Amino acid sequence: MRTARSALSLIEMLVSIAIIAAMLAILAPALAGASRRARAAACQARLREIGAGLTMYADAHDGRLMPLAYTAPEIIGSGPPVYWWGTNEAGQVDHERGFLWPYLQSPLSTTSVYECPQQPFGSYKPQGAAKRVTSTYGYNGYYLSPPHATSYSWSIGHMRWQTLSSVKDAASVFAFADTMLDLGGSQPWNTALLDPPWLYSSGTWSENDSPTTSFRHDGRTQAALVDGHVESFRLQPAWLKSRPFRIGSVGHENGPHYVPEWKAWREP
Repeated sequence: MRTARSALSLIEMLVSIAIIAAMLAILAPALAGASRRARAAACQARLREIGAGLTMYADAHDGRLMPLAYTAPEIIGSGPPVYWWGTNEAGQVDHERGFLWPYLQSPLSTTSVYECPQQPFGSYKPQGAAKRVTSTYGYNGYYLSPPHATSYSWSIGHMRWQTLSSVKDAASVFAFADTMLDLGGSQPWNTALLDPPWLYSSGTWSENDSPTTSFRHDGRTQAALVDGHVESFRLQPAWLKSRPFRIGSVGHENGPHYVPEWKAWREP
């Protein structure tokens, strides 16, 4: 009698384990989806903070939007380039030197406001000498601050440095968005530059073979627009330039999100 009862208990235990395993298999995708949605919500909150910091910067500088970077020796002297998020020297990243620091004092860490939670440190190769956290969001300095848009300034530096009031459709123009860069290899590289799908040089537009908008949120990219609101954009397969890492652009043209009046750009 005891043997039969023991056997029955073993069968009951195995059945219970099988039921639990089946339930976990059913629930796992839902739990994973909930986790991704939570990270997307956290990303939107961080972009909203960064966008608010940009508005405060502009308010403190007569409406002018911040530069992407200062790289010219006549501005920075013998020091390192100063990007919108800070500086990056061997062994050290200094966010306190960034243009947003007075308005958005986020510490350097993997949970920094500058880092998208869907693209954690370690899932990409960090650019710069320090190889530490800088940002996984890109700033649209190509349109908003052409005279100070790193290496692009030699070709577009004569274009208008925008103010909050000069951006005609601020609710459509990207200020910041999820970014990554495909330079080959098994991981993407981070980049704090939001590059458009077309690039200007000597009066001509050429298609950008390496745009930087990342669709890392289940095929969506998230952006803070110049008016301060945050929006999500679903990927269309034709927009991709890097299929392995889901990097491309929102749309085939620079307007309306990257450079809205791009077709009116001219040489001086």
